[in-house]
Amino acid sequence: MAAVTSHSRISTDIALSRVPSHRHTHDDISIALPAKAGRICHDPSLPSPSPDTPSSQQTAPREPINVASVEDVPPDGGYGWVCTFCVFMINANTWGVNSSWGIFLDRYTTLDTFRAATKFEYAMIGGLSISQALLISPLAATLQKRIGTRLTMLLGTAVVFAGLFSSSVATRIWHLFLSFAFCFGWGMGLIYIPAMSLLPPWFSSHRSLAVGFATSGAGLGGLAYSLIAGRLIEVSGIAWTWRILSFTSLAANAVCVLLLRERPPSASATSSSSRVSRYSFSLRDFLRVQIFLILCWGFLTEFGYVALWYSLPSYATSVGLGPAQGSVVQALLSLGLGVGRPVVGYYSDRVGRINMALCMTLLCGVLCLTLWILARSYAGLLVFAATAGVVSGTFWSTVNPILAEVVGIAEAGSTFGAICFALVLPTTFGEAITLQLVKGEGTHQFLPSQIFVGFMFLAGAVFLWFLRSWKISEIERKAEDERRSVWTDMEAAGTAAMRGVRSSFWLTPKRLFMLRRV
Repeated sequence: MAAVTSHSRISTDIALSRVPSHRHTHDDISIALPAKAGRICHDPSLPSPSPDTPSSQQTAPREPINVASVEDVPPDGGYGWVCTFCVFMINANTWGVNSSWGIFLDRYTTLDTFRAATKFEYAMIGGLSISQALLISPLAATLQKRIGTRLTMLLGTAVVFAGLFSSSVATRIWHLFLSFAFCFGWGMGLIYIPAMSLLPPWFSSHRSLAVGFATSGAGLGGLAYSLIAGRLIEVSGIAWTWRILSFTSLAANAVCVLLLRERPPSASATSSSSRVSRYSFSLRDFLRVQIFLILCWGFLTEFGYVALWYSLPSYATSVGLGPAQGSVVQALLSLGLGVGRPVVGYYSDRVGRINMALCMTLLCGVLCLTLWILARSYAGLLVFAATAGVVSGTFWSTVNPILAEVVGIAEAGSTFGAICFALVLPTTFGEAITLQLVKGEGTHQFLPSQIFVGFMFLAGAVFLWFLRSWKISEIERKAEDERRSVWTDMEAAGTAAMRGVRSSFWLTPKRLFMLRRV
């Protein structure tokens, strides 16, 4: 009887230990039970333990619970803002430099530098430079684990410099494939993939804002490098422009890598196993429902994103605009991308990260199918470029915060690498497919490509819609488990709760149309 009594009182203490108390401190929150709560939950029908009962069977005094050891709370700023600025500069000096390829492409084709080269080959160089950065993500994750994040990014900085500098001495089209498409692309991946995995552990409520600001470096850097490269080519020539870009990126990336800091493992993870999972890369990630839905969202929208990014200047020419006007349209697209990502990140933290990503992806598809098709004048194309720039890069500005919510901060980095690896196909062939869809002459030759791009964004929005339903289901399941485990017998309630959850599939009309912050 004494043993039964002891077990009952232990269960009562476990249930009541979750009742919040009004007594706490700032650094170490202690949870204590009010006297009334103890009397209400005590069962008088059960006798008290005998004095002869061994102390191991009696209810031991409960130690105060240190909440910081139970749940990791990011600092939500501090040195994390320095890291955010460093990642912003890294994006500007990698993806921004990559955006200047369009300026070199125009000069190569105008001067007929490589006589045997075709437009398809030039398009493949731009697509490969992006896809190689994603293809190398498993190697980047492995190097992070073996030699550390900083050395991995310094290696990428050196490879980026080598790729840009060697492009200055290219005399054949295949030289550019090796130098810019492969070498520069690999270096960009070795810097970008680890850098983006460092930000989420620093933030909680400002996570989307920080990531949005960091990724805006790609747009603002693209705007700056496009204008700088165009001017340098006129003044110094193509070869010296490549060299100046190589030394500029080397200096900027090296300084930012040295300033970047990982959040200490003891603060970002409660066990050594979570630290290992942070760097692990596994194909099994694709079999999880939430990862599969995010992968489909990224896979489809990347077809549209890459095609829109490289096709807009060519479309401007097809409607009768000059090369200079096409360059301005491209620059405005980059400006919209740079300004829009922090805005999207700011509102993501307030209305819900999945909600915001869904709305922006859907809006981009609608803009491509309406405003882009109707934009036949310079002013109309400028309006489309500015608005499309704000929403077209939603995937890259929101995917890391969304991953932190659906898989946890500890697994977000490795999962992001797995998704990047899967995006090699759309980034490689997105522009090539778009060029093949261009048919005929005149203002309607891009119509099949415009429809293709628009529907890619709409299809991606559908998978985000499904992800939103899954997240709502997870929130409901956790709330149900928490309520039953606190106020009823844990073992019996847990079994009943699991049966109730398993009987309800995560994709339901109610959850699809439910209005709530997700």
